[in-house]
Amino acid sequence: MKMMVTGGAGFIGSAVVRRAIDRGHSVVNVDALTYAGNLANLAPVEDHPAYDFEQADIADRAAMDRILDHYRPGVVVHLAAESHVDRSIDGPAAFIQTNIVGTYTLLEASRAFWGSLGKDQSFLFHHVSTDEVFGSLSLDPSTRFTEETAYDPRSPYSASKASSDHLVRAWHETYGLPITMSNCSNNYGPYHFPEKLIPVVILSCLAERAIPLYGEGINVRDWLYVDDHADAILKIVSEGEVGRSYNVGGGAELSNRDLVTRICTILDGKCARAGGGFYASLIQQVKDRPGHDLRYAIDFSRIQDELGWRPSVSIDEGLERTVQWYLDHEDWWRPLLAGSSEGAT
Repeated sequence: MKMMVTGGAGFIGSAVVRRAIDRGHSVVNVDALTYAGNLANLAPVEDHPAYDFEQADIADRAAMDRILDHYRPGVVVHLAAESHVDRSIDGPAAFIQTNIVGTYTLLEASRAFWGSLGKDQSFLFHHVSTDEVFGSLSLDPSTRFTEETAYDPRSPYSASKASSDHLVRAWHETYGLPITMSNCSNNYGPYHFPEKLIPVVILSCLAERAIPLYGEGINVRDWLYVDDHADAILKIVSEGEVGRSYNVGGGAELSNRDLVTRICTILDGKCARAGGGFYASLIQQVKDRPGHDLRYAIDFSRIQDELGWRPSVSIDEGLERTVQWYLDHEDWWRPLLAGSSEGAT
């Protein structure tokens, strides 16, 4: 496939780009390089002949038209988004601009490009979204988000992503634009920007500073290793049904307190504290986040049954890999700390 990936310098986007190149696809990465975009994430493929990079904002219609016309992709994988809940609470405007206006602009550019293609050339617009659009679940383990769950976003971030989801569906229903969609659970793994939960815990331990934990730490998330997510996206764009939505989950629910404790235990075994003691003693409860959803859990039976995908990396293996990656790649995360806005878990 010839793919255009928006947000390809971000955490999930770069995993998709690296995976796609490894699978023999050609990719143009379109990224505005805002604070979380990092070209160092693409170091393994930056010199590959099948990889190109364009620095551009998805809300810039002229730039999107030019890039689509020049590279003529068969698939657009749309990942570019503002994605940090705490930042959306403090400054929602950027989330409205990128996630809503940017998605609208990209859809219109894609619709025009699709209309210019001959009937012998296929085209697909794949939109990557989040489980947070579905709102919050109880702690009842029998409940899961399905593709039919009603939307109930609770934060400016999730509301902006819900809006983008509705736009993508509307462009399919109204204009016939060939689309697929996916809503994923919380991702983790290598190259995760330092403001997010798991890197915050790892780097707080290494710096011997307090690990902030929202409230009692009872909020539950379903964790998905980022390379598994990249595999799911590539599976959907190659085999998914046009107009269909797929939930992508890790099948690994943990409370925030349990997750933090597991990371601390892994670090106890890999990098003992200089003064002795256990890293878990650094955990410090802080005031809860406004509108903090209690639980997310994904039912991924559709993508498993229809496309044969399921997560391959267990939470224990994934956390072990992730912690080791941060221990081995201080040269990657150290320069990012100065500009990050690290939050609680």
